[in-house]
Amino acid sequence: MASIKVPKQKVILCGEFGVGKSSLFRRFTNNTFVTASDRQSTLGLDHFDKEYSVAGRQLRLQLWDTGGMERVASITSSYYKFAEAAVLVFSLDNAASFHVLSQHLLDIVTYAENAKIFLCGNKSDLEGSTPQVTDADMESFCEQCHNLISATFKTSCRSGEGVHEMFEDIAQHLVEANRSRLELQSIHDTESFKVLPPDESTDPPCLC
Repeated sequence: MASIKVPKQKVILCGEFGVGKSSLFRRFTNNTFVTASDRQSTLGLDHFDKEYSVAGRQLRLQLWDTGGMERVASITSSYYKFAEAAVLVFSLDNAASFHVLSQHLLDIVTYAENAKIFLCGNKSDLEGSTPQVTDADMESFCEQCHNLISATFKTSCRSGEGVHEMFEDIAQHLVEANRSRLELQSIHDTESFKVLPPDESTDPPCLC
């Protein structure tokens, strides 16, 4: 009997330290927010799986976070390996974090060349009346990237606004982009591909 296996898609968070990648990861895992004063410093890669249903198809997003590793060393190519999607994260109240995204984009296309890329402006609750990064800036960046960016989002980890919707949209993009392959991956039935030897005939061979 066939056993149904939910396809897993690796999604990585990329961007400068302090833009809220770990807060996005925490919202993804348990829908919580921890203030900077209450947050315990952690160091090391982390990942978490969550299932989504898109047009009747089950998909498991496996989200990876750098865990602050970028503070002490360069993120190795293994972080990007097998990634199906990458989220470029910057802080809407920090223009510097936006202007260095091109380097993170270069790492993605170098080490995860087949990944779909998404742009996330985080900390939307801190934009204020005069945001340091405008919608026009985000649109211009996408144009300069020659349509490498699949979609753009604004999120607030403090309120949770836009976070769930972003990952739902990413799951939908991945299903649409990999529909045929996901259909094959979802069926894991060893008996279906088992080749049986032909039945041996009990009749004596013909001597004519």
